[in-house]
Amino acid sequence: MTEGRSRLRPPRNWLDRRARPWWCAQLAISGGVVVVPLVVLGMLIEPARTWLLVPALVAAAATLVAVLALPPWWYRLHRWEVTERAVYTRGGFLWQTWRVAPMSRIQTVDTTRGPVQRVFGLSTVTVTTASSAGAVKIEGLDHEQAAELAEELTRITHETPGDAT
Repeated sequence: MTEGRSRLRPPRNWLDRRARPWWCAQLAISGGVVVVPLVVLGMLIEPARTWLLVPALVAAAATLVAVLALPPWWYRLHRWEVTERAVYTRGGFLWQTWRVAPMSRIQTVDTTRGPVQRVFGLSTVTVTTASSAGAVKIEGLDHEQAAELAEELTRITHETPGDAT
C-alpha cells in the first residue's frame, strides 16, 4: 500500500431504522401485485381455480419469506458516509457494491420521497456524478436528515474545485 493512502473501510452511518419497515411494505406491495389478481381471478373463474390459486399461494409464501428475511439483512449491509472529500455508500443484495463519489465529480444532488417513503417519513438522496456507473443513491434516510445532507453536499461541492462544477 502506498504511503498516505488508507484502506477502503465500511461507511460509518446506518440508514434510519424505519428503512426496515419501509422495505417490508415495498416487498408486501410487490407481492400483493402478483397475489391479489391471481386470487381474484381464481375465485371468479371456476375451471381455473386450482391453477391460479396454487401459484397465488406460492407467491404469497415467497412474499412472506422475503418480508421476514430480506429487510434485516439489507439493513446490516447498507451504509453511507459523507466526508469533505467524497460520498461513500455500500449496499447490495447478492452482489455488494461499494461506491465512492469524489466531491469534485458531483454534478447534482436531489432528494426524492415516494408515496410509501412519505408514510414512513423517509427520503432518498441521489448524488449524480459524471460516472458511467450512474448516480449514487442513499435510500432510507429520515426526510429532515436527507434535506440537511443535500444542503451539506451542495455546500461542500460548491467549495470543492473540480471538473464537474
